[in-house]
Amino acid sequence: MPSRKDPDASANVPSFYGAELRYRRELAGLTLEQLAEGSFRGVPFLSQIERGERRMPLDLSRHVDQKLGTDGFFERRCEDARRAKQSGHAEYFADVAEMEQHAETIEEWAPMLVPGLLQTAPYARAIVRAAMPRATDREVEEKVSARMRRAELFDAERPPAFWAILDESLIRRGALPDEGMAELLEHILGVVHATRSILQIVPQTSAAHAFMMGMTKVMTFPDAPPVVYVESLHSGQLIDYPALVKQYRESYDLLRAAALSTEASLAMIQAAAEDYRNGEHRDRLERRPLA
Repeated sequence: MPSRKDPDASANVPSFYGAELRYRRELAGLTLEQLAEGSFRGVPFLSQIERGERRMPLDLSRHVDQKLGTDGFFERRCEDARRAKQSGHAEYFADVAEMEQHAETIEEWAPMLVPGLLQTAPYARAIVRAAMPRATDREVEEKVSARMRRAELFDAERPPAFWAILDESLIRRGALPDEGMAELLEHILGVVHATRSILQIVPQTSAAHAFMMGMTKVMTFPDAPPVVYVESLHSGQLIDYPALVKQYRESYDLLRAAALSTEASLAMIQAAAEDYRNGEHRDRLERRPLA
């Protein structure tokens, strides 16, 4: 049996509390199954917390304190871990950004926005500013920097296998001036080629298909069950219920079948980038027939 890999408690605040949770649990002589009992949380969730990969929610911290007799220790400290993990991300996305670093595969459906892992700083800045018009420049730049850091996972020794499916409208909608859009599309092509990722486009001529609503991310892990993340404008939800995760993954497979091939998708992005570079994008839009 391989030796157990203990978390590095010095790495960050979540890792510290994860290591402390494991220490206190083992000191109490409890297994993960015994600690999870009565918490409405699964063993994989607790295991990820012990490894510093997910923050401890308030309801679970209270359960753990009661089960381990830790006198409110974890309830008092779970807010510290939450702030440390947020690091420029929306609170509801903080766990997801951390989990991306440990994922074996990441599969995204993006009907409205280019996925964060493929964004350029100008695009991220425009999106953040549109969603938060009253934010200060410092707040905007903090979020842009956090989004750019996420892409560093592609530099890891064993980066996750990445698969993205985008709606065609994302490459047609001028979220930036033409030059910025050309740079964004060329950046997407560069990331896909450099990381040997897979990208598909669902054409605007496509009929009804699975996943017509909402951004979705599916992540699998080498040592934990898969999860699904769904997001709307000001909220997001992690789903780990196995039956529901299975349904989402089946829908994603159906979406793959409805999308263009990788070759056709990349050719479409390349052509769109050239149109933006040559100032032909708006001319093509004006010549498109109205529905």
